[in-house]
Amino acid sequence: MKQLILTIALVLSGIAASAQNYIVVNSEKIFKSIAAYNTAIAELDKLAEQYQAQVDEKYKEVESLYNTYQNQKASLNAATRQSFEEVILQKEEEAAKYQESLFGNDGELLKQRVAKIKPIQERVFAAIKAYAQRVGADLVLDSSNNPTLLYNAERVERTEAVIAELK
Repeated sequence: MKQLILTIALVLSGIAASAQNYIVVNSEKIFKSIAAYNTAIAELDKLAEQYQAQVDEKYKEVESLYNTYQNQKASLNAATRQSFEEVILQKEEEAAKYQESLFGNDGELLKQRVAKIKPIQERVFAAIKAYAQRVGADLVLDSSNNPTLLYNAERVERTEAVIAELK
């Protein structure tokens, strides 16, 4: 019985010792320390504004058509009303498709984001991995925007070291 308790204690202490082989980094802080990342984010924000202005213009056209239709509806015959409604629906569908082509999952903004940000992400993740391997860490926790990380001791915080690694 004593041998079983001793074995369990040794296993638990081994698990506790190995669980301490981790570091914490704040990837958001790391990314924000890179000028190319900040430039890319600014460019993407500007591009998103331009795209949104283009989409807004298309929807303004639909709204203008709709308002014209509402103002003239009483004086239009059934066939003309039907035709007008079809044009409005077609323009609205075109605007929605255009918006999707810019902002959707396969949209132009996402493609631009991948092209501009992915190389920077790969560089940062490679630096984190290299640093972790060099200091013998088995686990790297990211403290940025992580609501489940309630506390981390300063001795395991390595954000600044990874930033220095990138420079």
